[in-house]
Amino acid sequence: MIGIFDSGVGGMTVARAIEQFCPGFPLVYLGDLARTPYGSKSPAMITEYSHRNTDFLLRQGAKLIVIACNSAASTASSFLRSHYHQLIIDVIFPAVDRAAGESVNGRIGVIGTRATINSGLYEQRLQAARPDCKVYSQACPLLVPLVEEGWLERRETKMIVKKYLHPLRDKQIDTLILGCTHYPLLKKTIAPRIGRRVHIIDSSVEVALHLKTLLDSDHDLRQSLYAPDTPSRFFVSDIPSPVHALASKIFGRTVRLEKTDV
Repeated sequence: MIGIFDSGVGGMTVARAIEQFCPGFPLVYLGDLARTPYGSKSPAMITEYSHRNTDFLLRQGAKLIVIACNSAASTASSFLRSHYHQLIIDVIFPAVDRAAGESVNGRIGVIGTRATINSGLYEQRLQAARPDCKVYSQACPLLVPLVEEGWLERRETKMIVKKYLHPLRDKQIDTLILGCTHYPLLKKTIAPRIGRRVHIIDSSVEVALHLKTLLDSDHDLRQSLYAPDTPSRFFVSDIPSPVHALASKIFGRTVRLEKTDV
């Protein structure tokens, strides 16, 4: 199974994209809704939660881990890769590669949680991939709680998104990385407020395409994970009232959520 974890429902956008691009590969998903959002936590706590999440997914039979949380990827990915022998994929590398290739003027914006932006990892990887680029980052701490609350199209959400994006519009970026897997749920709100000419990079889609490339090129990995008759499972550490509606919106179907402690 492919293990996926996130601090909440945002990682379900990654799970859905993997379902679409990698059919026949069962998933085991963990959304740590009891501790969301990770972006406001200390690096030590994010690393501890990520460690627990990975242990849980491996116990459920995962043979590959996808860190579907940008805050965890930017803070804990090095620790996880040094601690486990399993292949660990994060959402940052694929998004960086696409942004570096897509941008024409080299002015790239990144929005994410405080933990992701403060880590500076997107800037480091973008400048390594494309030394001539200029990176403009904006922390958006209110967006994850708004998504988790289900306020996707509320007037208040649109106003907050506009305020966060205003500094990036002034920088004349031509590419924007959604540096949080919750943000694709706000893409319809973000797109008109950042400008029609700005190319939006959805990290959930990019990590799914990256995984597909790996599976297509590695026969042994593909054989070890391909199990079309095995059902996917979706675990959460808490079940607040909006989560069922959000999960249904993301997957386009009813999803059975199993409560667990991590």
